[in-house]
Amino acid sequence: MQKIKIGVIGVGYLGKFHAQKYAAMEDVDLVGVADVSAEAARRVAAENATIAFVDYKELLRRVDAVSVVVPTPLHFELTKACFAENVDVMLEKPMTVTLAQADELIDRADQGGRIFQVGHLERFNPAIVAMEDYLTCPLFVESQRVHSFNPRGSDVDVVLDLMIHDIDIILHVVPSPLQSIKTIGAPVVTRETDVATAQLFFENGCTANVTVSRVAHDNVRSLRIYQPGGSITVNYATKEITVIERRDGMQDNGYPNEETIHFCFTEKDALADELTDFVGNVQTRQTPRVSGREGRQALDVALQIINQIKNHLNRYKDTLCCG
Repeated sequence: MQKIKIGVIGVGYLGKFHAQKYAAMEDVDLVGVADVSAEAARRVAAENATIAFVDYKELLRRVDAVSVVVPTPLHFELTKACFAENVDVMLEKPMTVTLAQADELIDRADQGGRIFQVGHLERFNPAIVAMEDYLTCPLFVESQRVHSFNPRGSDVDVVLDLMIHDIDIILHVVPSPLQSIKTIGAPVVTRETDVATAQLFFENGCTANVTVSRVAHDNVRSLRIYQPGGSITVNYATKEITVIERRDGMQDNGYPNEETIHFCFTEKDALADELTDFVGNVQTRQTPRVSGREGRQALDVALQIINQIKNHLNRYKDTLCCG
């Protein structure tokens, strides 16, 4: 099969890894990388034996597909330009700033027959992939994603920075429409929300509690799903999954007998798997695992959570201790 000609637009912290993964693929020709920083573009291009561009439009004329790894406010116009050049797009999350922008990009991709994949990386975490074989009917979901502070990404709300990963996973595993949302959150060290908790209530009765923080003093990324007869626990960071399933009979203490299954996938590379999936979708023209529509669903819920938190803070701004 002919090699896919691919480029990377934006080679900052994450974009440089996109370039590295593509450069290592046998069925990909990494045509070039583009960045407004000529120095960054030249450095990453040299590291991956490709060409540096400052003007991404010059790169678009030479490729079949691109990864777009630029700040979120630039996603909309840049991705529109890609579709106008009939280029398939792997767009990092969150896909856009507004739902209207997301809808327009989805429409343009559909009209042009373009592959449009959104970079919700946790979908390719091997522990999440393995978990799907054990899902039955989630009843209650607990998700925690807390990080120590990192200036990178702190210019956006923690919901778009971190929680949107968990929103996407939960919407994917709960087979029911979302009914309502309750939230609480606050800014701590930035002007945007730094800590937040959301409760998601689904029409089938499932409830999910989602907690995020980027001002913690430790790092925890975990997901626990309770379902009839057992539970599933995922450690995103260590790529481990623990499945507990009820068995016949009772223990001496009156608790049901259980079987515990544990898997660890430390050798797996989620980003490489995600980009390999994108390349395969470009080759076969099949709908991505995380399409533009799924990216929009996660964005929709994230924006609802952000608006609820902002409305709450505005309502009580005169009585909160911070003034």
